[in-house]
Amino acid sequence: MKSRASFREWLLQTIFVGPALLVFVIIVALPFVLGLYYSFTDWNGVSEQVVWIGFGNFQELISDQGFWDSFGFTVRFTLVAVIITNLVGFILALILTQNLKLRNILRTIFFLPNVIGGLLLGFIWQFIFIKGFAAMGEWTGLPFFELAWLGDATTGFWAVVIVSVWTGSGYLMIIYIASLMNVPADLHEAASIDGASSWQRLRNITIPMIMPAVTICLFLALSWSFKTFDVILSLTRGGPYNSTQSVALNIYTEAFQNNRLGLGTAKAIVFFIVVALITTLQVWLTKRREVEA
Repeated sequence: MKSRASFREWLLQTIFVGPALLVFVIIVALPFVLGLYYSFTDWNGVSEQVVWIGFGNFQELISDQGFWDSFGFTVRFTLVAVIITNLVGFILALILTQNLKLRNILRTIFFLPNVIGGLLLGFIWQFIFIKGFAAMGEWTGLPFFELAWLGDATTGFWAVVIVSVWTGSGYLMIIYIASLMNVPADLHEAASIDGASSWQRLRNITIPMIMPAVTICLFLALSWSFKTFDVILSLTRGGPYNSTQSVALNIYTEAFQNNRLGLGTAKAIVFFIVVALITTLQVWLTKRREVEA
């Protein structure tokens, strides 16, 4: 009887978990293992001849200044985008949890950019920066609109940040709203009676109570920013002079335009390790804050 029950349980688990596990293995696990193998080879992605070169790609990667320049841009972009996106998302959530008549409509409007694909967003903002801002500059005469937003390294950086924040803050806003709505109102009422100001209630009650949402939002923003590719590809193509080239775009160029899939995969493996370490550290640090809260 026990063996029959065990077989039945195994069969049920296989039926329900098996398809998802098979898809995971085919789409995620197997490509990752193959990518790890190709990172030790000299392969152009097309030829049947795959030459094993060991750590040759990783040695070449160390002296690849273009890769490290793109890595530096990605780190700077991630630091700025993560902070601003979370601040904007949190502020929007604070405003839209108040008793406003249009709050549901506003929530929908701020979330809408997430429905549009990244490539399309990039082309839309490219038109805005080139045509829209030029028209606004002629109309208003404000220097802000007359800047060469996509033609200069500094303004190109901030153009990518603006699009990233505009896209991601609405998604994080929804997470923060859900968390803010679960903060007990009694705590705020008791603090108000004791004479606590709005800032003191925000700092000592609201933020500690929503730390699980902060952990999730920081993790999402970090992963989005590190992996940013489609917006940059359609907005600046990494220009001017590769000043806005992200690591993901650098890997894509190396693997599929330079036809050096082995070196591109080696870059992807190194990038994966770095991002995994950073996101793990972030989750560990913010989880500690959750315990304190």
